[in-house]
Amino acid sequence: MAKPQILDHSNAQSLWQVWQKTAQTYPDVVALHDPHAKPAVKLTFRDLLNQIAQFGAGLRSLGIEFQDKVALIADNSPRWFVADQGILAIGAVDATRSSQAERQELLYILEHSDSVALVAENLATYKKLLPELSQLPLRTVILLSDEPAPEGGYNFNQVLERGKEQNLGNPPITRKTLATLIYTSGTSGNPKGVMLSHGNLLYQITTAPEVIKNRPIEAGKKALSILPTWHSYERSFEYFSLAQGATQVYTNLRSIKKDLTTFKPEYMVAVPRLWESIYEGIQKNLREQPARKQKLVQFFLKLSDRYIKAKRTWQKLDLYNLNPTVGQRLTAGITALSLWLLHKLGDALVYRKIRAATGGNFQFIVSGGGSIAEHLEDFYEIIGVEILGGYGLTETSPITHVRRPWRNLRYADGQPLLGTETRIVDPESRQNLPYGQQGLILIRGPQVMQGYYKNESATAKAIDPEGWFDTGDLGWMTPQGDLIITGRAKDTIVLTNGENIEPLAIENACLRSKYIDQIMLVGQDQKFLGALIVPNLTALEAEQLIPANSQLREVQDLLNSDKIRNLYREELLREVKNRAGYRPDDRIGNFAFLPEPFSSENGMMTQTFKVKRSVVMKHYEALIASLYQS
Repeated sequence: MAKPQILDHSNAQSLWQVWQKTAQTYPDVVALHDPHAKPAVKLTFRDLLNQIAQFGAGLRSLGIEFQDKVALIADNSPRWFVADQGILAIGAVDATRSSQAERQELLYILEHSDSVALVAENLATYKKLLPELSQLPLRTVILLSDEPAPEGGYNFNQVLERGKEQNLGNPPITRKTLATLIYTSGTSGNPKGVMLSHGNLLYQITTAPEVIKNRPIEAGKKALSILPTWHSYERSFEYFSLAQGATQVYTNLRSIKKDLTTFKPEYMVAVPRLWESIYEGIQKNLREQPARKQKLVQFFLKLSDRYIKAKRTWQKLDLYNLNPTVGQRLTAGITALSLWLLHKLGDALVYRKIRAATGGNFQFIVSGGGSIAEHLEDFYEIIGVEILGGYGLTETSPITHVRRPWRNLRYADGQPLLGTETRIVDPESRQNLPYGQQGLILIRGPQVMQGYYKNESATAKAIDPEGWFDTGDLGWMTPQGDLIITGRAKDTIVLTNGENIEPLAIENACLRSKYIDQIMLVGQDQKFLGALIVPNLTALEAEQLIPANSQLREVQDLLNSDKIRNLYREELLREVKNRAGYRPDDRIGNFAFLPEPFSSENGMMTQTFKVKRSVVMKHYEALIASLYQS
């Protein structure tokens, strides 16, 4: 079998040059496939290159110039990709966001980005932004749908038609040219525009092949796309896989289980919540099997769990024992060897059928946007699905670290991409810390953003004069360069679906309830937000829900009565939903009452009355864990 060809894009100065080379190499390979569009859409790389050129030339004919900003407010589809790359091909800059985002956030992005044109998902998206939209200095509005455009505007096909007899011009694009603005949530309420250049994005395309050099992406193999295509995580992987000739198949939450078995993809990136959902579906199916079959499955799973853990020790890939003794390695090696045949039998009888629920063809899958639970790592390794965990942020385009197939250190977040530097420093002194010691993670490399758009102070705070980017995350490194994320130095909570939640604004909203004295949100790497609540005993006494002059520790049982818990559930729901910018992920799924208030005396508050989140989380670790137990 011929070795897969790896396309070298290291000399490219723009993404347009990448698509030219890929289309020249694989003109008839399907690039984009949307089976859920009506009618279904398939574009070969030749088709894709032509449409990108026509869309870009059409924009140019409408007066969009080099480095003009164009708001791209739309969702996953082949037309999104055509619009994105058409904008970039003429050297313009797209400011991206989902059409499902809250209208005030979209209007802020449109105004703040200085966009001179709007490319919208459809007419409904355009109307959602009225009447304020008419007050912005837009030169044109373009709909990605086939609907009649508003007066003076165009739909997708009309822009393509305009571009047929035009060309892209000769925009002076270099790797330093700004390509896109991706807006991230901010603690102040207004999102910040992350400035990513063509070089930032090209770095991901040109360094990713090294990560999988022993199993490179092959032309025509399928990558299933489900994450928001406008965000840096899915977007960079799409750019990389397409740059190697892969076929991107679009799916959605309603269709993913069917699409996995129908299209049998070889590659996919997603957040931990998706891998958890697939795992839960498999477990549900197993529970419905006859008792004898369940016992057989559990027998093999327990045996294979011993096998993979022994193998990790033998290979020096046990995160909790990275330097096993000679005796430990020999014992582990003998154990793994003795269990190998039974593990293979388990694969033939059980795991192969389980893999079928994922399509059965995965060469690898990538998990990011939060830490994946250890039991999920173990399960997918047992059934033979390779998860390459990674780390990164929007500000780093996004990938900085990722695990390699030949060094897949489970529970870790991988080694750096080529050319990426990592420091673990003391948060206060910024002095380097030794291997194995937790500290603040700093990153320097070609993927680090140019800065925050029109926000020099935030940029200076994030990137020091030597180019080191402050990730705001805590972690430690192994001597081999593996990064292990342990927490967040900043307050942002990342749920398993990849959504970033800024807790302070939600906490402030909850404090509007007369029944809440103090509150702290939790939920890092969980499905939903949880809350630790110090109740206002005076308010509860006034309603005669607890005896007068009670102390917190004395009324814990009363607080956990259905009547009081239902009261707090209603209070939290009302106040959170009434908050400006409310999103469904802001809802608090479970909560617990604390036996004492946060205070400087017990070490849970600073002298300026700020909650020490890391101290509270460590102190109430077991209580927080109980919020997420089934």
